Amino acid sequence: MTQTNSLDALLCPWKGPFGGVPAFDQIHAEDFPVALQLAMDDQLKEIDAITNNPQAPNFDNTLAALECSGRMLDRVLAVYHIYTGCLNDDTMQAIEREMEPKLAAFHDAITQNEALFKRISAIYEQRTNSGLTAEQQRLSWVQHQSFAREGAQLDTAVKQQLSAINQRLATLYTEFSQRILKDENDIYVLIESADHLAGLPSSEIDSAAQEATERGFVGQWLIANTRSSVEPFLTYSTQRNLREQVWRNFVLRGDNQGETDTKPLISEILTLRAQRGKLLGHATHAHWQLEESMAKTPENASALLHALWQPAVGRVREEVADMQQLADIDGITIEPWDYRYYAEQVRKARYDLDASALKPYLQLDKLREGMFFVADKLFGLQFIALDQIQVPVYHPDVVVWEVKDHANQHVGLWYFDPYARSGKQSGAWMSEYRSQHRLAGRVTPIVSNNANFTRGKAGEPVLINWDDAVTLFHEFGHALHGLLSGVTYPTLAGTSVARDFVEFPSQLLEHWLLAPEVLQRFAVHYQTSEPMPQTLIDKIMQARNFNQGFATLEYLASAMIDMQLHLAGDQPVDAARFETETLEKLGMPREVVMRHRTPQFSHIFSGDGYAAGYYSYLWADTLVADAWEAFETSSNVFDAQLAEQLKQHVFTAGNQLEPDQAYRNFRGRDPDIQALLRKRGFITA
Repeated sequence: MTQTNSLDALLCPWKGPFGGVPAFDQIHAEDFPVALQLAMDDQLKEIDAITNNPQAPNFDNTLAALECSGRMLDRVLAVYHIYTGCLNDDTMQAIEREMEPKLAAFHDAITQNEALFKRISAIYEQRTNSGLTAEQQRLSWVQHQSFAREGAQLDTAVKQQLSAINQRLATLYTEFSQRILKDENDIYVLIESADHLAGLPSSEIDSAAQEATERGFVGQWLIANTRSSVEPFLTYSTQRNLREQVWRNFVLRGDNQGETDTKPLISEILTLRAQRGKLLGHATHAHWQLEESMAKTPENASALLHALWQPAVGRVREEVADMQQLADIDGITIEPWDYRYYAEQVRKARYDLDASALKPYLQLDKLREGMFFVADKLFGLQFIALDQIQVPVYHPDVVVWEVKDHANQHVGLWYFDPYARSGKQSGAWMSEYRSQHRLAGRVTPIVSNNANFTRGKAGEPVLINWDDAVTLFHEFGHALHGLLSGVTYPTLAGTSVARDFVEFPSQLLEHWLLAPEVLQRFAVHYQTSEPMPQTLIDKIMQARNFNQGFATLEYLASAMIDMQLHLAGDQPVDAARFETETLEKLGMPREVVMRHRTPQFSHIFSGDGYAAGYYSYLWADTLVADAWEAFETSSNVFDAQLAEQLKQHVFTAGNQLEPDQAYRNFRGRDPDIQALLRKRGFITA
């Protein structure tokens, strides 16, 4: 164990400004096992104090006390998850393998605590006639449902079975994530000749050179096995053999028949989830998972997916026919590694829009300023950059901003970790280091956004593509959801809402990237500082539904496979065969692959969060399409009254009420599903 002060940095209340911040400059990874165990022991003592209270259970001595418990563990876990997500080296991976099953067992020790559940149930049963506020009634319902769904009502033998399953699943999730991370870190395409860079924009060439240099291949170019490197290469490279190699590396992550093969893990995960679902009284894992969602049942979620399947397949066939005309000139038949390349050629021909022409206008720093502009215009938030003396960070890439409202009152902190590096999970995400609440005074949130952009030439702005710009705004929407939270109890704070509702604020925020006020001020050329020409903006608007068949279908295929896997019950599943056979039955065009193939589907196999829940992006998009039409039909997409309604009923409300009611409070009615079809260009208004 390291010096005591480094352990204290994990265990003790955070010190410093803004209600305290993590002491990253004093933390050592090897302290996590001891710190986690001490923090778990501390919360179990707090739980014992609640259950041994001789007074009759009431809101304050049970639910409020439960909300106050585990603050030490919250602090340790916040930093632990930063390390497992962003600094996951060999040391952290070993710690993760050791601690994840223990954390699962600890969770079960609380949720399966019979005495605690009896006290919660007593409050729940009297919630409507005991003088509780609406938020307190909601909390009593949420906690009762949560404990019941985790098996609190079951007998001791079944609880032990559940706990064994959960501990084994925790081990499998960790192994799955680490195998995918290894394939992303260790597999790449190294380009030694400049002739093989044909077609790539200079910004992509610079990024590939920087990636190669960082890995010790000075003077060469490296295409990393992550989406932010792969998709631009597939879009622009004229080297078909290299496109195929890059594509195969990416779609075969976790499917290499070696030490990183995830398929055996997947089979066991699915079996264990099915068994757990039955122990908890549900037909399948999918039925258990969706019980507390907006969709309510797998049948409702599947119906939405199927409603878009045939329109998307039809559009893909049209897109392939258009691309094949150009591919015929080259004497080839479109394959999956050709799709993005020829789609880009069609875009150029049809709309005179070259996606690479957008990139010089998409500077990461400027787009970040654009996000701040949107947050200010919609919600009155201001972002003030801080230095590492004021707030320590866990890596030099990380920058921190203080967030204030228009009254100059502190709202929270926003950490931004934008760049790819070894040991960092791929993709983009939002995290909460500290949730907002008012349980013990005013506690302000600390949130982060994390991405995997690649740097270009030293000293030059980082340029990103259009899809990455959309993702940037998406994840910032999650961050705003956490920052604007306005609840009393931490369990109900910010993004702690139904899975198929949590994507609504984030997907909605994407739309403000296209607002003229944003593009004209922040989409400026990195060399000339000239704003993006209106002619180029017009082309973007005209082409915004281009290739929508592909985008929709690659997502739908993943969502349908996810749902079908979790409706299959506890029969052994061969992951690769199941994927192939299911997609064949659905009539999946051979030119398109799932956005997340089963062997690398981290959303559903690195944890329970999105398992049987990947449909939620589409469910949320029905809300988004309808909500955005409200802004579009107003005189101003920054309409102050609409923005205030959105803030009050969605971003600030947390989980204080049912999500469908939250949406009705904002919109005045239920969403119109036809808006989704209009948004994706499958029907006209």
